[in-house]
Amino acid sequence: MAEVEKLRVDKYLWAIRVFKTRSLATEACKAGRVKLDGRSVKPSAVVKMGDSYHIQKGLEKKVLRVTGLLEKRVDAKTAAAFYEDITPVEETYSYKSMGRASVPTRDRGAGRPTKKDRREIDSLQNDWWDED
Repeated sequence: MAEVEKLRVDKYLWAIRVFKTRSLATEACKAGRVKLDGRSVKPSAVVKMGDSYHIQKGLEKKVLRVTGLLEKRVDAKTAAAFYEDITPVEETYSYKSMGRASVPTRDRGAGRPTKKDRREIDSLQNDWWDED
């Protein structure tokens, strides 16, 4: 592959498969969920070798160091050679344990949820999934 000299952050994050689409990568940058040295970066910021980016996707937090510039999206195995995951172990395990949090359940025999109950259940689910 030809070595790239200039590369946008959103395109890089999409190419190394941190985000599924480039649009999601752009939105994350605009929302301030991608940081370099503690400051939010614009989607058009230039990626440099050795930069460390703090990325937040919902509950998941990652710290990635750039080891190579990749312009086009490739398979995951190849993409892994272009970054180094330096996320602290404590953060990795805390994110994984969050998935095992208790889920509210209804008592057996309590009947169907009322309209109000259904709205509360939906709002809890939306809050959980919309944090991305």
